[in-house]
Amino acid sequence: MYFKTKITSTSKISPEANLSLLQLPLAKLGAEVILGKPITPEQLAVPLAPSAIEMFAPRGACLVSEKGSLWVSDTGHHRLLGWKNLPTQNSQPADWVIGQPDFFHEGQNAKTLPGRTTFNVPTGICACGEGLAVADAWNHRVLIWKKVPQDSHVPADLVLGQVDFTENKPNRGKYIAAANTLNWCYGVFYHQGKLFVADTGNRRVLIWHQLPTENGQPADLVLGQPDMLSRNENGGATASASSMRWCHDITVWGKNLVVTDAGNNRVMIWDGIPSENNIPCAVVVGQKSFDCVELNQGVYFPNPSSLSMPYGVDAVDDWLIVADTANSRLLGWKKVDDIRSLMGKDADGLLGQNGFHSKSENSNFGLPKRNTVNWSYGMQICGDIAVIADSGNNRILLWKMTAIS
Repeated sequence: MYFKTKITSTSKISPEANLSLLQLPLAKLGAEVILGKPITPEQLAVPLAPSAIEMFAPRGACLVSEKGSLWVSDTGHHRLLGWKNLPTQNSQPADWVIGQPDFFHEGQNAKTLPGRTTFNVPTGICACGEGLAVADAWNHRVLIWKKVPQDSHVPADLVLGQVDFTENKPNRGKYIAAANTLNWCYGVFYHQGKLFVADTGNRRVLIWHQLPTENGQPADLVLGQPDMLSRNENGGATASASSMRWCHDITVWGKNLVVTDAGNNRVMIWDGIPSENNIPCAVVVGQKSFDCVELNQGVYFPNPSSLSMPYGVDAVDDWLIVADTANSRLLGWKKVDDIRSLMGKDADGLLGQNGFHSKSENSNFGLPKRNTVNWSYGMQICGDIAVIADSGNNRILLWKMTAIS
């Protein structure tokens, strides 16, 4: 698989952008380590043949601990790449691969049938207990390892969404959904014993109250739909506090559940973690009300309170940080006493653009810099390190967090 990138200009981040960088708890100068093949000004077409270094549109990453290991969903190459320890050098080659016979092959399900070590568009990835969970989106399943893999070709122990490791039809070949099926599942998240899955194609989030122990185990709770069988966009009606269009990523901010609803260009925040089906969220950011859905609130250029297809989200201390994917920027909101006051509120911090009204890739369509992004899809914060899947630049950013008020 090959991918061509056209370089249109080389620009620098403006002084306004540097001031904005100070607002988010991320180091001013940018990522400390960049994984992937660097792009030079002379390269107009960048071949992305798989290797231990090169990635193609990585969608997610998981730093298991501050010292490692690190696992990355190399989505376009249909594989996971693993680093035994936290990488310390730019373009450091991976130590392990799962999903392909070696570092130099690619193809959906390794050009074979689905199995315990194959992928078809892997996306979200998270540590769960002592193990690892990966959303294998186009196999319509989640793979779970009971222990975090420490080698190449380690087979998964459990599968969710399918009856076994060889099946890969959406909703197990049925039109309706069920508590034990998945359809284009994108995101996974684990918190205090609960497993959360963004079942994007079914427009819902599924919750298992305990980490599953059996293949195909049904979920216990659903958000975004009135029941486990429904799968209509926005619940078959207009957008609301309880409906979703394309949910992608999940986190917990303090005690509040957070879900990115990229199709409605918003982030949903619940008051606590729901304990019943279809509980409405308390507030959204990115839109001025629950029934508004247009990207950038209906205009071409963004503003401090708008979003365009936000995919990734995570929280650290008082900050909620959102990967505003189609605007090629990160936005941050600081915690407030009443989360309902966040509705329509301007973001408190910005990263990746010259100002809140800019949206160009790599800030003014320049070459990738240490402090720019291009359609960043995923992010995860572990200790004092933010791991950003900078998909449009085919790289992973390891960004040092800083302590700010």
